Amino acid sequence: MTKTFSGQRVAIVGGTSGLGFATARHLADQGAQVIVVGRHNVDAALDRLPGAVGASVDVRDERAVADLFSGLGELDHLAYSAGEPLSLDAIDDLDLATARERLDIRLWGAWATVKHAHRHIRPGGSIVLTSGSAGARPQATWAIGATVCGAIEAFTRTMALELAPVRVNAVAPGVVRTDLWRDLSRADRDALYAGVGATLPVGRVGEADEVGRAYAYLMASEYTTGTVLAIDGGTLLV
Repeated sequence: MTKTFSGQRVAIVGGTSGLGFATARHLADQGAQVIVVGRHNVDAALDRLPGAVGASVDVRDERAVADLFSGLGELDHLAYSAGEPLSLDAIDDLDLATARERLDIRLWGAWATVKHAHRHIRPGGSIVLTSGSAGARPQATWAIGATVCGAIEAFTRTMALELAPVRVNAVAPGVVRTDLWRDLSRADRDALYAGVGATLPVGRVGEADEVGRAYAYLMASEYTTGTVLAIDGGTLLV
């Protein structure tokens, strides 16, 4: 069977865990040469991804991001899914310094990555960013997540025009069972998964592998750009 990504080089920033790692595993199975990029746990990820290459970078450091992509050479695709664990905070409990720190990785890290990676992407290639259902269906205490999602979606559409013919899209997951929620207690995580899942048409929250396949779809879909693909179990319907 022909593998969709045979011979292609794909860098995944945030590829050492969660959605990024699930995407890396799927792409590797489809024949891609995968480069997983993260601030932590690069070696542990490589132990679980035979044949992959790893790199460490702090996406908050623009010069380090620029140096990373200068050294990686040509790419066919780029995915960005880096993000710190989420916490849910009312605006009265969240000072602006903390809010800025949380946007540094999810928003400005994505900005720096796109800025310095796009010139290394071969013709026909793509960039896939990460948004989320919080942009369109926020809940109380989700201000940081909703703000990031809205900004990333606007950035995605703008870059699809500015960087053409490189295609730029985004995946918008709903609540997914990953270590993104590890700062919550186990009881709170289980309550979150059960409560959100019960409201959805599919009756459950998502799994990382299900969302990882969406990144690969957007990379392979040559007639798709400027699109935000919701993989959310029907969150936008309820």
